Amino acid sequence: MPTSISAVDFFAAKLAHQTDPADLASARAGGAGPLVLDVRSDASWEQGRIPGAVHLPGGQVRDRIGDLAPDLDAPIVVYCWGPGCNGATKAASTLASMGYTRVKELIGGFEYWAREGLAVVTGTGRSRRAPDELVAPVQVP
Repeated sequence: MPTSISAVDFFAAKLAHQTDPADLASARAGGAGPLVLDVRSDASWEQGRIPGAVHLPGGQVRDRIGDLAPDLDAPIVVYCWGPGCNGATKAASTLASMGYTRVKELIGGFEYWAREGLAVVTGTGRSRRAPDELVAPVQVP
């Protein structure tokens, strides 16, 4: 069954519009990284978030993004809970439909960020979980 898009174009498009936790962490460690938007609910935000992320619940993206990113070429990464949540996909679609050209979805969302042992922030401070050996290399002593 022929498709209208080649495998090369398909995978290039995925890489252009998605990032993973390790790549996002690397981009942020290198200096001025993208605006990171947490589009989950208030309760989810309080439970834990990526350090430096901005809370913008999905239903408010269209109305409030202009205050956070007035430049349509601003690099933006959106995330929600994890692979079972399409809130980030919806928010990224909204941003793209508004003309934002450098929007990416964080694949794996907050779940895989935390499972890879990257820092998280809650109301009580900053912490890290041990990396889950199913999603990240485990450091051998």
